[in-house]
Amino acid sequence: MRLARLGPVGQEVPVLLDGERVLDLRGLTADIDGAFLAADGVARVRAALEAGDLPELPDAAGRRVGAPIARPSAVYCIGQNYAAHAAESGAEPPENMVMFMKSPNTVVGPDDDVVIPPGSTRTDWEVELALVIGTRAARLASPEAARAHVAGFAVANDLSEREWQLALSGGQWSKGKSAPGFCPLGPWLVTPEEIDADDVRLRSSVNGEPRQDSRTSDLIFSLDHIVWELSQYLTLEPGDLVLTGTPEGVALSGRFPYLAAGDVVELTIDGLGTQRQRCVAA
Repeated sequence: MRLARLGPVGQEVPVLLDGERVLDLRGLTADIDGAFLAADGVARVRAALEAGDLPELPDAAGRRVGAPIARPSAVYCIGQNYAAHAAESGAEPPENMVMFMKSPNTVVGPDDDVVIPPGSTRTDWEVELALVIGTRAARLASPEAARAHVAGFAVANDLSEREWQLALSGGQWSKGKSAPGFCPLGPWLVTPEEIDADDVRLRSSVNGEPRQDSRTSDLIFSLDHIVWELSQYLTLEPGDLVLTGTPEGVALSGRFPYLAAGDVVELTIDGLGTQRQRCVAA
């Protein structure tokens, strides 16, 4: 299934995309969030669809696309999880999984404008597969237990200000990861049976010129390993996001210019849809 949220910021309507139909979920839930997922919301949507109980949403085509999950309690990110990206960043592939965090209020719609932060000269793009946690995960017994805790997948842009992340960070990356709007998400939350998330193609472009092109099968730490290892150190809650890493082809490599006002970034993961953001000055 493909779940989405449509409408102005703060007034998004939860919907199910069923072929060409856009079905209103407000009879089942006020929003697509952690509480909805924890209450077996996906199964309830599936049952309502099969029963024919979901009305179509009028004027859906003209509505803004919001992030497919309402503000999560946490956004966890895995760094340098593709060997080629680690190399272009000047690092060896990590022996231990690298984790950092973005502020939850960075999560915005997939096509919302990207505001270049005041004074920034090194704003960078990063296409990533995002996991959405569906049920609480703490100290899982094995990686094989992880997938049962994943509600679905989405496209994410882990936008980064590299000066703040690396030169001014004091060793902690989150300072360069948490500017307003630095986590465009969506357009959809896609449930696990819809895609082979372990081997899916992800791409990015800037102004129509290709930048990144890889597959999740190239991840150093697999999707199941990521969820399992995170659960050894912290408790993952329903609705939390986990960004799983970005492949090579970012501006940090030195091969491409950083983002500037007027640039257009597009990010696609097969089966999960496409984001398109216009960069604007602060």
